[in-house]
Amino acid sequence: MNRIKNIIFDVGDVLIQYRWRDMLRDYGLQGEDIERVGSEMFDDPEHLWSIFDLGAMSQEEVIEEFRRKYPRDGETIAWFISHGEYMSVPRPAVWKRVRELKNRGYGIYLLSNYPEILFKKHTEYVDFMEDIDGMMVSYMIQKAKPDAAIYHALFKKYELDPSECVFFDDRMENITGAKKLGMQAVHVKSQQSLLDDLDLL
Repeated sequence: MNRIKNIIFDVGDVLIQYRWRDMLRDYGLQGEDIERVGSEMFDDPEHLWSIFDLGAMSQEEVIEEFRRKYPRDGETIAWFISHGEYMSVPRPAVWKRVRELKNRGYGIYLLSNYPEILFKKHTEYVDFMEDIDGMMVSYMIQKAKPDAAIYHALFKKYELDPSECVFFDDRMENITGAKKLGMQAVHVKSQQSLLDDLDLL
C-alpha cells in the first residue's frame, strides 16, 4: 500500500463488533423470530434504519414508525433501539493496533453511518476515540455511505487526498464507493482479517 498517509475506519463490525442477534436472544427471542425482527429493522423497504442513521428522525420518531409498521414486534424493536449500548462488543486488539499506527505517524479518521444517539453510546468509553484526527458520521450531514457526498465531506473538512488514504469497511457497497473516489479500500470480513490487513501497512 504505497503512499498511504491516512487510515479511515468504519466503526460497526470494524472497530467494534455488533451483537444484534445476541441482543434479541437476551430479550427472549429465538431462531426465526430473531431473523424476522432483524429483517424488519435492517431491511425495511422504506429504509427506516437508514433514515435514523441520517439524523432525519429522532429515536422516539423512528420507534413510533417501527411500531406502526410492525405492531407484532413493536415492543421488541423499541427495546432494541432504546438499549443500543448492549449491541457493541469491544475489539481491544484492534484498538491497540490503531494506536500503534497513530504512533507511526498515520492520520486516523472515522467514516461511518450512525444515528447520533447510538454513535455516542458506542464510542463514549472506547480507546480508539483518543487516537482519531477527525470523523465524518452520517447524522452530522444527513448523508450516508455509499453516497459520494459523505466521502467528499471528510476529504474537504480535513484536506485529505483520496490517493493517500486507505479505507476499511465491512460492506462491499461502501468499499466500491471509496474506490470510485480514488481511495484504496479493504473489505473487513472479521476482526482477524482486519488485523492481518493492518499488518501490511
